[in-house]
Amino acid sequence: MRRREFIALLGGAVAAWPMAARAQQRERMRRIGVLMPYAANDPQAQARNAAFLQGLQQLGWTIGHNVEIEYRWSGGNIDDTRKYAAELVALAPDVIFVPGSAAVAPLRQATRTVPIVFGLVADPVGSGFVDSLARPGGNVTGFSMYDYGIGAKWLELLKEIAPNLTRAAIVRDPAIIAGIGQWAAIQSASPSVAIEVSPINIDDAGEIERSIAGFARSPNGGLILTGSGLAIIRRDLIIALAARHKLPAIYYDRYFVAAGGLMSYGPDNAGLFRRAASYVDRILKGEKPSDLPVQQPTKYDLVINLKTAKALGIDVPASLLARADEVIE
Repeated sequence: MRRREFIALLGGAVAAWPMAARAQQRERMRRIGVLMPYAANDPQAQARNAAFLQGLQQLGWTIGHNVEIEYRWSGGNIDDTRKYAAELVALAPDVIFVPGSAAVAPLRQATRTVPIVFGLVADPVGSGFVDSLARPGGNVTGFSMYDYGIGAKWLELLKEIAPNLTRAAIVRDPAIIAGIGQWAAIQSASPSVAIEVSPINIDDAGEIERSIAGFARSPNGGLILTGSGLAIIRRDLIIALAARHKLPAIYYDRYFVAAGGLMSYGPDNAGLFRRAASYVDRILKGEKPSDLPVQQPTKYDLVINLKTAKALGIDVPASLLARADEVIE
């Protein structure tokens, strides 16, 4: 081989080395930990997980090819959540995805180095998960589901669909900062719509049933369900109790209305799971959580179930129907 040809061949090989190295890096198996505060057989939880997986697939991540996922499902049990958080951290994944405030806190206690992407957290700053929305700092970032100001909108919508309403029970999880903060925000906004509010804790199913039954003994009452992992687990009970006691209720997610609830106002939470995959992708490609600002919803949907309204004896105002993003008949 002539010297000039050899040099040209060697130069081509050297130029190809970075491309080969990048190809190898792309194909290296990466590991994602997922801590779900839901039951593994919950259809709604599976739908949200499917949205997360769809987001990953659209970004080029295929299970068994270039990524593997370790799941832990705690079913809302705080002891199991803590245990599974420690288990996932011990596996040393490249990144951990976690929805909900109740599951983020144990993960932060277990690690300050493994990147964590959260979804569906109402107040990540107030909860102490990030320094600020724009500059999270540390190893945690993600997607917020709403700010506490949405509570005033829930009150207004409840009053609009049931003008005689003067009382509202606020069903919340008192074990998470978001549950406490959301209650305080609703309590602060309630005088503006002349609604007296009282809290109902969601942590015990029997207590929910007794508290709502007691609340419903007086007239002109309604319900507001705030977001939490336990709200998903207890959703069928709460929807059934609202129907049994003829209480107009507003929820934070569409699927409550699809399951028979009266009305919801909130973001597309399955969409937030899909968007969370984009941050997992960026971290797997080398970006740091501290450099990724916390994202907030850009749109809130109003959904109304006319069949439930009829069962409650409610004539939904035409002005409210005109503003609805979806009407279920």
